[in-house]
Amino acid sequence: MSIVIAISSLVLAYLLGSIPTGFWVAKIAKGIDIRKEGSGSTGATNVLRCVGKKEAAFVMFFDIFKGYLAVAISIYLESAYSAELFGVRGLLPVFAAVISLVGHSKSIFLNFQGGKSVATGLGTYFALNWLVAVCAFSLWVTLIFVTRYVSLASIIGTFSCLVFMILFGSPLPYIIYAVIAFTYITARHKENVKRLMNGTEPKFGKKATDKKEDSPKGDANE
Repeated sequence: MSIVIAISSLVLAYLLGSIPTGFWVAKIAKGIDIRKEGSGSTGATNVLRCVGKKEAAFVMFFDIFKGYLAVAISIYLESAYSAELFGVRGLLPVFAAVISLVGHSKSIFLNFQGGKSVATGLGTYFALNWLVAVCAFSLWVTLIFVTRYVSLASIIGTFSCLVFMILFGSPLPYIIYAVIAFTYITARHKENVKRLMNGTEPKFGKKATDKKEDSPKGDANE
């Protein structure tokens, strides 16, 4: 029975991660397909560039919430029903966290397209270790103000989660998750990294002026 509960929580984590918040908000607010605008990402940064500030704030906080909820449910089920994976405590929440990241960037509702999973990832950290999440979020905000590059702030902020997990003595499965999350989110930012290196990455707050091209442009976040 416990394995059925564990698998069900992982399916739920993927479905929660897959909720295409940015896509739906852009459709409702402006009647546009956000995947065809700006960077093509469904995350809050592209919503900011193509739709507006209020809409972007809603997308960011909801994406954080869905990542949190996906992991919080798995933590509860692991504790209440002994729904441990392979008999290892803490592994179910880690699997749920990873799957929710994949769900956001490979949404079943968007033909397996999506965003960069940064906000959803932050939500998973709030569930796993809220102190890590607060420290990483504070660093992310600071770096945006200093550098004006959301992508750079996102990559460094995600790496800092690994550092904070170690510093705060988190369980080994959580530290392993931090490595996986950093690797995955950095890989999702590969085009941004290329533009950062050649000096063509748009800075925070720059409005989208034309349609998405084959090579994504702009600073896509989550």
